[in-house]
Amino acid sequence: MKHPNFQLSPEITRALNLGTPIVALESTVITHGLPHPQNLQLARDMEKQVRDNGAIPATIALLDGKIRIGLSDQELVRLAEADSTLKVSHRDFATAIVKKANGGTTVAGTMYAANMAGIKVFATGGIGGVHKESAFDISTDLRSLAEIPTVVVCAGAKAILDLPATLEYLETMGVPVIGYKTDEFPAFYSRESGLGVSARLDTPEEVADFAKAHWNLGMKSGILVTNPIPEKFAIPKSSMEPIIAQASAEAIQQGIHGQKLTPFLLGRISELTKGKSLNSNLALLLNNARLAAEIAQEMNTKKKEWAI
Repeated sequence: MKHPNFQLSPEITRALNLGTPIVALESTVITHGLPHPQNLQLARDMEKQVRDNGAIPATIALLDGKIRIGLSDQELVRLAEADSTLKVSHRDFATAIVKKANGGTTVAGTMYAANMAGIKVFATGGIGGVHKESAFDISTDLRSLAEIPTVVVCAGAKAILDLPATLEYLETMGVPVIGYKTDEFPAFYSRESGLGVSARLDTPEEVADFAKAHWNLGMKSGILVTNPIPEKFAIPKSSMEPIIAQASAEAIQQGIHGQKLTPFLLGRISELTKGKSLNSNLALLLNNARLAAEIAQEMNTKKKEWAI
């Protein structure tokens, strides 16, 4: 692609030209999710997991006001060590460009940039959704899923959210919610939520076939593939609910909202679980990167059959 505000790495340009499987990776987990040096280690581990499973990682971020698709290790270091970075969703791209700022892209921001570059598979931790603290606080991630044709691999929505309302929104917007080897919508730290999915698929090939069928019908939405956290790292829903409730109550008391809410809640939950939730978060991110790479390989073999 040629666009004055986008810059593709040589590796991603080559992969696109050769038709090599690519997996997009977000960067707010680097800029706003973890402290240094854990954020840098996670970024490297995510990219390695994608490579080890047959695809090319495309970490997406903003550096000096340029939307970067694919970062070198030196650029990952720079992003991870930056003192001041923007959290970039749809509305924030122009701000970052005008200010020549560095920034981490959210799920919505990453989906937008990946789609512009022609990348169809994206791995993240958990999507945003409808917040419990306010029914009007709805993540742009949901609108992006309704409008951008991308396969998004996640461990469900973040457990801090109103999960029933989030699923209702996705249903209203016609977004397929796939349970990968499960009939139940995973709740990020927990494998169970008590809520269903719209379809269950059990192999990367089935996901690729589903994507082909969905988009060949003329559908324009994304496809949400929910991949439960590995059992070894899962925390039962019954254990997480009181901790999430406490963190939510503290956020309300302190008047925390908007883009600051999710980082506060995730950080406070990590404190209350004595780091256990953080370990779970890291494990599910790597698990999603692995599955996304496998799906990207399967989709790559079928891309000539897509209508988009």
